[in-house]
Parts: sequence; C-alpha cells; structure tokens
Amino acid sequence: MSEWWTYTLSDIQSFSLQTWYRLFERYNAAIWPAQIVALALGIWIGSGLHLPHRGSGLHPWRGRVITAILAASWLWIAIAFHVTRYAKLSWVAMYFAWGFGLEALLLIWSGVIRGRLTFERRPDAIGRAGLSIYLFALLVQPVLGQLLGREWRQIEVFGVAPDPTAVGTLGILLLATGHTRWELIAVPAIWCAISGATLAAMNAPAPWMVSAAAALVVILAAWRTLATSRTSGTSTNG
Repeated sequence: MSEWWTYTLSDIQSFSLQTWYRLFERYNAAIWPAQIVALALGIWIGSGLHLPHRGSGLHPWRGRVITAILAASWLWIAIAFHVTRYAKLSWVAMYFAWGFGLEALLLIWSGVIRGRLTFERRPDAIGRAGLSIYLFALLVQPVLGQLLGREWRQIEVFGVAPDPTAVGTLGILLLATGHTRWELIAVPAIWCAISGATLAAMNAPAPWMVSAAAALVVILAAWRTLATSRTSGTSTNG
C-alpha cells in the first residue's frame, strides 16, 4: 500500500460536486438549529471587534470568549462534520479532523488558558482587511453559495462549516495584538488551500475564493511581521 503523501487529488476526491452539496444539505438538516446559534455567536464576535479598544486591545475577557468560541467551532467541525459526515465519502477526512482538532487545542492553549490572544480594532489597512475578511466569511459566503448554484439548504455557515470558519478565523487573527500568530494561521491557511484544490477538482464555481482569502491573510501577516521587525530594529539602533 502506498504512503499517504504519495496520493493525488484524484485519489482522494472520488465524488461529484452534487454529492458534495448533498453532504452539506444532510449535515445542515442533522444539526439544525445549530446554524442559528453559530450565526448569533458570529455576530456577537463581530460586534465585539467593532467596539473601541481600551489600551492595547479589547477588554481581556472578550479575547478569551472570542477564542473559546473559535475553538469550539473548530472542535465541532472536526467531530460533527469531518468524522461523522465527510469520513463516509473520503478516508482523508479523518486527517482533516485531526487538523481541526489541533487548531482547537492551539486556540484554547493560547487564548483561553494563557490569555495571550487579545484583539484590537485598528484603523490601518491590515486591521480593515482582517475585519472585512471576517465579515465576508460570516455574512457573504453563505449568500455567494446560493448565487453560485447551491440551494439554501446546502449553504455553509460560519462556526459549523469548515470553509467560512477557516476564512473567518484567519480574518480575526489579523486583528490579534502582539506578534503574528503563525502557529494559529497555519492550519486554517492549509485547509483553505486544500479546499480550493478540492473544489477545483470538482469543477465548482469560483473554487479560488477561500484560497485567495487565505493567501491575502498570509501576505498581510508577513507584511505585518516585517514591519514589526523593522520597527524593532530601528528602535534598537536608535
């Protein structure tokens, strides 16, 4: 038997786009009304990110609560979607479940236990981009799904579906204070790349959407890291 890293997308993805859409239709029916709860929590996060910051960021407890909600979402998707649903279509879903579980643990460790994830509403380009990407995942992606041919029962909702949750998490992480959280960015960025490639293999409309959002976040995070390094270097030399 070949090693797992020798497989290609054609080996992993052996179902049609219609089957993929039906997967979400059945998943949405099974978890209803979790979507309403997830949407309400997502709106609460968005309202919290809109609030003026105090000192270095939003009130500390908000950072812990936001991180806890994100961690719960990643863990939910790992079990309720990947293990319970997606694994029936593809064996590789179990690896995805471990990845989503890892992201949940990293968020809990960094943001809930250690309290090192605080967020601020910054007026600069990166801050505006982070908030825009989050709102895109929360409010626009479900609507775009319908515009691109899905039925409303097949839409993906932030907090319970993998793509908008990954994109939304990346947007929120751009608003984190302090150094760039590359350890938290890695898993959602990798998922977005995998999802984009999978959608392209199924000839889905606009398969590049989630990959483009992840690429933008990575570029902006790298830009922020370089800017911070230059500022620190200038301060040290001064």
